[in-house]
Amino acid sequence: MNVIFHTLGCKVNQYETQVMREAFLKGGFSCNNDKNGDIIVINSCSVTSESDRKTRQLVRKCRKENENAIIVLTGCMVQAFPDASSKLTEADIVMGNKDISNIAELTKEFISTKQRIYSYQKHETGDRYITPNITDFCERTRAYMKIEDGCDRFCSYCIIPYSRGRVRSRSLESIKKEACELANKGFCEIVLVGINLSAYGKGEEFNICDAVEVVCKCEKIKRVRLGSLEPDHITDRMLSRLKAQDKFCPQFHLSLQSGCDNTLKRMNRKYDTAFYKELTDKIYNTFEDASITTDVMVGFAGETDEEFNMSKEFVKSVGFARTHIFPYSRRGGTVADKLGYQIENSVKAKRAKEMASVAKLCETEFLKKHIGKSMPVLFESPEGEYQVGYTKNYIRIKVKTDKSLIGSIKEVEITEVFDGFCVGLIK
Repeated sequence: MNVIFHTLGCKVNQYETQVMREAFLKGGFSCNNDKNGDIIVINSCSVTSESDRKTRQLVRKCRKENENAIIVLTGCMVQAFPDASSKLTEADIVMGNKDISNIAELTKEFISTKQRIYSYQKHETGDRYITPNITDFCERTRAYMKIEDGCDRFCSYCIIPYSRGRVRSRSLESIKKEACELANKGFCEIVLVGINLSAYGKGEEFNICDAVEVVCKCEKIKRVRLGSLEPDHITDRMLSRLKAQDKFCPQFHLSLQSGCDNTLKRMNRKYDTAFYKELTDKIYNTFEDASITTDVMVGFAGETDEEFNMSKEFVKSVGFARTHIFPYSRRGGTVADKLGYQIENSVKAKRAKEMASVAKLCETEFLKKHIGKSMPVLFESPEGEYQVGYTKNYIRIKVKTDKSLIGSIKEVEITEVFDGFCVGLIK
């Protein structure tokens, strides 16, 4: 029987889909997303209420279009809202994300009994990291590696601490083993990811720098990149240790959410704009050609026009290489959902458009600074008559050539800037 996957949400979910794929393969199933699915797995995201809506819509669509398929719903939505998820009767198996390695066995049980299965285990304080290692990844040159799970921050808008539990970290030995296995499969770059990645090692005798150093020691790995980071966890000592690693990619995705201090307080974020700006200045001064990317929320509860304008001006002042902008989405079960002065959707849309214009100007200015520079590019895929890859600071580069460059690192001189990418010549 063939299993296909629909993965919603973050890089951690993409990693966990690979865990489930390997569990099915070990269980004797095939996993080919190019074929019709006898079994359809939906790995849900629950970061916003819109995410839940998309999950419900996808479950119903899959059932409508695949009457005889076995549909498995798993992921963060099930973990955050188990009762509501269990009522999605279009799914034959509804299971949380605590023990995804058991998915093949549960599927075999359903095949045998034809009885609907609901499997949910609550995350408990003191839980250890239990996600199994992977041995492969669906991309060709870059692999995500989950090293941390859970979050202790309880931002006022976020349900994730309830769907993922408290911070728990993977052992350095396990990280090293998986990195070497992925390197032997041909992966050149590892991206370390987690729900609250910068909290890796909390309560342990190691931190995120130790994880980076362990992966860098794997000879066949050429690059190590970090996923999203919380700014208040980044110290001068950490920056110094990361700088010492030649394989480390100086791209920092520092979650901002708002450039207004009053809004940050209502969000229960753990920093202010002065701290954030000081940190970004340190990064620019420490790493040559560093890029800083971010997330910005608009229309949070209580956000006035003045506060939005402050946020917009702050984004300009940092000069982000790329900004993910999204309107605030009310989420039942969070503190922010109960706050007064909720913003109209039309206002959120208007602010998102304005912020996007600012972000695009910052991105273009960042890219223009690199014209004339020569930078190593790891090539990943063809795109028409071009080969496409990324620099260490995550600039998307296109090079016109009739040769396949997938998996190779070439020195490229950047010659032109277009909308969101650069064109260059191989030196």
